[in-house]
Amino acid sequence: MSLRILLLGLAFLGSVVVQAQVAPAQKDCGIDALQICALHVLQDEARIVTSPLRIQREDLLWLVPFAAGTGYTLTQDAGIMQDLGHNPSRENDFNKVSNVLGIYAPAAYSAFGYIAGSIKHDDHLRETGLLVTEAGVDALILNTGLQYATNRQDPKQGSQTGKFWPHGLKGWPNGTSMPSEHAINVWSFAHVVAAEYPGWRTRTIVYSMATTVSFSRVLARQHFPSDVIVGSTFGYLIGGLVVHQRGAGMSNFAFSSIQTPNGKGFQISYDFTQHRGD
Repeated sequence: MSLRILLLGLAFLGSVVVQAQVAPAQKDCGIDALQICALHVLQDEARIVTSPLRIQREDLLWLVPFAAGTGYTLTQDAGIMQDLGHNPSRENDFNKVSNVLGIYAPAAYSAFGYIAGSIKHDDHLRETGLLVTEAGVDALILNTGLQYATNRQDPKQGSQTGKFWPHGLKGWPNGTSMPSEHAINVWSFAHVVAAEYPGWRTRTIVYSMATTVSFSRVLARQHFPSDVIVGSTFGYLIGGLVVHQRGAGMSNFAFSSIQTPNGKGFQISYDFTQHRGD
């Protein structure tokens, strides 16, 4: 996705969110209410961006291992990829596997869940399809922003050591390796489905699928191990946020329409007095 397309997408998102302010409050996200879906995505992204404000002491139980693991893996990335060596046939096979499981399968489930749920009047299945889609959009927006911010070369670029900002601002972006798009997408999908259908069989299937994609991106030489760790972690967190938010609502944020000299608009307010995180 180019930066221009991203900016156009964000502009479109903002325009439909403005329309959402005049929509009936009880209306749910759906094909006939895309502005509500856009509002949900905007709420999610606002929640993600401000998440550091809600870090609690208990969050250190996962933050410390995540930071330590990512930092250590960054120092080992080049050596790990060198040890893997080059095998075009293997890399092609694992790339195909990761594309099918990491991109196509979640997208197919989104469509199937929504359509089948609507036809069968299965609100749970329909809602799961919508939540998977929402998590996927959230993941895409965050992942794209982080890739442009880290500007890291992938294992096939340059010196093949995963340099960040290798040429400064010249030719930016020079790489989009961190985080892994496939990993962040499939882990957000897996968390949503596992939360909506918490049986052990479902969890085994979706988390095995996500783990397979994560390893496949490294074996396909598309990403370094640290790229996959970051993508997988953020994807899992996004999936959990989406499941929780649609049930709990936006406790810290308030959206309202306002009248300006140039017409109707909207404002976002944040309650900094609520410190407790999710």
